[in-house]
Amino acid sequence: MEDVLEVSAEPCDPTRPKVNFDETTKQLITETRSPLPAQPGRPQRYDYAYERNGTRNLFLFVEPQPGRRHVQVTEQRTKIDFAHAMQWLVDEGYPEATVIRVVLDTLNTHKIASLYEAFEPAEARRIARKLELHCTPKHGSWLNMAEIELSVLQQQGLDRRIPDETTLTREIAAWEHQRHTEQATIDGRFSVSDARQKLKRLYPSLPA
Repeated sequence: MEDVLEVSAEPCDPTRPKVNFDETTKQLITETRSPLPAQPGRPQRYDYAYERNGTRNLFLFVEPQPGRRHVQVTEQRTKIDFAHAMQWLVDEGYPEATVIRVVLDTLNTHKIASLYEAFEPAEARRIARKLELHCTPKHGSWLNMAEIELSVLQQQGLDRRIPDETTLTREIAAWEHQRHTEQATIDGRFSVSDARQKLKRLYPSLPA
C-alpha cells in the first residue's frame, strides 16, 4: 500500500511517467426493436427485449496528474492481451520514457512473465526493462486511480446499450477526446501519513 501511495505522490517526470492500468468488460447488446424517441419530459425508452452480441474487454491506461488516458478494446483479457497492451504502452504510449511506473492490481495476468508467453525472449526483455510494476495490495485495488477513470467512462460513455465493437470503439474515442479537451485530471490526496493514521489497524502490532 505504501509503495503505491509513494509512487502516486511523486511529482510528474516525463522520463518516468506514472501510469495507472485497469480493465473491465462491456456487454454488447443489439436492439430487437427501435427505441421510442425522447419527448418533452420523457427520456428515450428501450424495449425490454434485446439480443446479446458477445462481450469486449477494455484496457484503460491513465496518467492521473497530467490527465492522459487511452482505452484499448480487445476480444479477451488473457496474458497475451496484457503483454500486447504493455508493448503498446512502451512503444506508442511513452516511447521517450526511460522507465514507466505502472500501478495495477494483482490479477494473475498482470506479470512480467506474460511478456515471455507473448514474445520472443529478447523482445520480452526489451519491454520488461522499460516497465516498473507497482501492485496494489489484496483488497486494496481502490488505490489504483484507474478505477476512478473507469467509473467515469461507465457513467459518461458506456451507460447504454452498445451493439457492436465498431460502435464501442467509436464511442470510447469520442469520450477520450472530450476528457482531453476538458483537461480532466485526477487529484489523489490519500497519502502514506493518512494511511498510517486511518488504517493503523492493518499495521502489525509490535510489543511495547
